[in-house]
Amino acid sequence: MASEMAEAIHQLISEKGIPEDLIVKTLEEAILAAYKKKFGTNDNAIVRLKENYEGIEIYAKKTIVSDEDFEDEVLEIPLEEAKKLADEAEIGDILEIPIDPSEFDFQSVMLAKQTARQSLRDISRDTLYAEFKSKVGEIVIGYFQRERNGTIFVDLGKIEGIFPRKYQSPRETYHVGDRIKALIVEVEKTKTGFQVVLSRTHAEFVRKLLELEIPEIYDKTIEIFKIVREPGYRTKVAVYAKRSDVDPVGACVGPKGMRSQLISQELEGEKIDFIRYDINPKEFIKNALAPAQVKEVYILDEARHMALAVVDEHELSIAIGKSGQNVKLANRLCDWNIDVMTEEQYLQDSRNVELKKAADRLFSVEEEEGEEFLIRDLPNLEPAWINALESAGIRLIEQFLELDEEEIAQCTTLSARDISAIRDIIEENVEIIQEEVEEEGIVSYSCPECGSPITIDMDHCPSCGVALSFEAEEEQDE
Repeated sequence: MASEMAEAIHQLISEKGIPEDLIVKTLEEAILAAYKKKFGTNDNAIVRLKENYEGIEIYAKKTIVSDEDFEDEVLEIPLEEAKKLADEAEIGDILEIPIDPSEFDFQSVMLAKQTARQSLRDISRDTLYAEFKSKVGEIVIGYFQRERNGTIFVDLGKIEGIFPRKYQSPRETYHVGDRIKALIVEVEKTKTGFQVVLSRTHAEFVRKLLELEIPEIYDKTIEIFKIVREPGYRTKVAVYAKRSDVDPVGACVGPKGMRSQLISQELEGEKIDFIRYDINPKEFIKNALAPAQVKEVYILDEARHMALAVVDEHELSIAIGKSGQNVKLANRLCDWNIDVMTEEQYLQDSRNVELKKAADRLFSVEEEEGEEFLIRDLPNLEPAWINALESAGIRLIEQFLELDEEEIAQCTTLSARDISAIRDIIEENVEIIQEEVEEEGIVSYSCPECGSPITIDMDHCPSCGVALSFEAEEEQDE
């Protein structure tokens, strides 16, 4: 019996992975439960395992009392009886007296066995749960055991994992005994224990494969920005390097594409695109549409993340992909809503987009009387010109036209060439209407000080108050 117990304990330690101290504690608690069943208390009980688990020793601690005071045979021992066990025994001393396990009745023994078995089962389950819970997000290898309603049950050695249909790639098929490499995505407790849920469709599965196959990713020389997948068909991986001398895409693809081919083979032929991440959204979008070659990317609405990619005619189907797959993955990778057009479609549909926007702002048919026309709304103006004018308080087209070149040059940093170029743009885009006063008998003049309209019968300018004189003009007229 002793050898059987030792063998059972060693098996629990090696096969179940249960810590030795937990096994010892469990056995002690089972014996103490049986002791209490027999004697009503286990406060004075001591349980010791022999060396190499070859047996169990049980002792009862009893206080030595005089023969006259002896009352409790469980907790006390009379002095006369104690001296038979120890010659130097004295009243008040405590003796450890061996207990023969055969003294336990059948019910006590059965209780000990049941307690030990249940405790060890609980410990084994909790130990396995903790072990697999710590492996969530890691890859494991198991073997196809059986299938039910599309769910595959995988032998993981110590436990059986479940591989739901929704986490199986549509490109893959399995048979009994097949080796399955998968990601642990969830470990959940159930009424009977716990379940280990496996997946081959999660993006994290690809990340772990990349770490296994590409040393630069494993050692963080190359970082993965984001992974998006259409399981069984295509995966896009955005990568960047921490060192300027490392080509992240080239390192991931490998010599002659060997590294990317290994990943693709593990995914049963699923195509994998390595994309260079760029903080500039236009460049990132251009890269994300690979393998298509993109000519230009236009940001239509930065706040709403809307962009337009222009490609050659023969690249359109590649950029969009089968069933729109390539552009959809690019959308998810960049987190932008990307529209794809050929150059011809773009010119027909979106020619001079910025000019149209400016014209809409300047010449809306719903203009209200007195609406202000801003210089910044003009097309083709250099940002530096706009900043220089606005810094001088010249925001409106009307304000600009009221000043001559010298006045503008004095209050801004613009050159004569810049000012001339701005006037040309205004003349090209704005219809300037000069109103003429044609009332009979009244000649129209301008104030020499402020330029406000005046008439010959005025003594002072109504705007600035300067004194007016028309003598020279009258003599000249005569």
